[in-house]
Amino acid sequence: MNVEIYDQRACLLGEGPLWHPLRKQLIWFDILSHTLLTEGHQMHFDRAVSACGWVDEDRLLVASETDLFLFNLQNGESEHVIALEADNESTRSNDGRADPQGGFWIGTMGHQAETGAGALYRFYKGELRQIRDGITIPNATCFTPDHRHAYFADTAEQIVWRYTLGEDGWPDPEPDIYLDHRGSDTNPDGAVVDADGRFLCAEWGASRVACYSPEGNLVEEIELPVPQPTCPAFGDDALYVTTARQGMPGADLEASPHSGKTLRIATTARGQAEHQVIL
Repeated sequence: MNVEIYDQRACLLGEGPLWHPLRKQLIWFDILSHTLLTEGHQMHFDRAVSACGWVDEDRLLVASETDLFLFNLQNGESEHVIALEADNESTRSNDGRADPQGGFWIGTMGHQAETGAGALYRFYKGELRQIRDGITIPNATCFTPDHRHAYFADTAEQIVWRYTLGEDGWPDPEPDIYLDHRGSDTNPDGAVVDADGRFLCAEWGASRVACYSPEGNLVEEIELPVPQPTCPAFGDDALYVTTARQGMPGADLEASPHSGKTLRIATTARGQAEHQVIL
């Protein structure tokens, strides 16, 4: 596949790419630089920001290390919505995505990835409810096209789970294991599900996005020119992948100078439109 550099700005920890279906625009984050990026523009915040869902053409629901807040892309105004572990200075938000029922899932983790310091939450119509605790590095939040299942990973545990969703989007408390990479070098990071139900996962340290069938079989590998991909997102005609340069020594950066940049991959796979957050 043809992999090209979509954006030359090198993020320390690129994350949370979202293709806004109304604006036809890619939005992503550099968590450690407290920055939201779009093509040609960037907005800085006073705290770490990591993921978002779209509310309408101009407003996003953004996850930060202390709250969920509305951010207006048109005028730059912010509005606090609800606290997110605001009383815990040792954690921040990480991976997140809107679900088919209009909720927003968001994971938290320790600033230094302390073992079990984080949790997984769902925000839905004004309520923030914890789904799972004891998480180290929350990732791979995404949803099947039939709206019946959610995926979620703890990168540190090397496991991807699959939750069954109720009609209102709240998951059953006990998920099934979808992918079990324990004992291997495979570290599941951010992920997205295409329109055919295939699970595409950025694998940290492996220089690839791996594509798995709904049954969990590896069916395709997309090789990347960087070792630390973080999360894929489908646009109208391509797959975009955020990446990171965090923790890479100088020699590794010289060998992989595009680390941290956002990539674009032409693909025949069809993505799902990102779901709208219902406040």
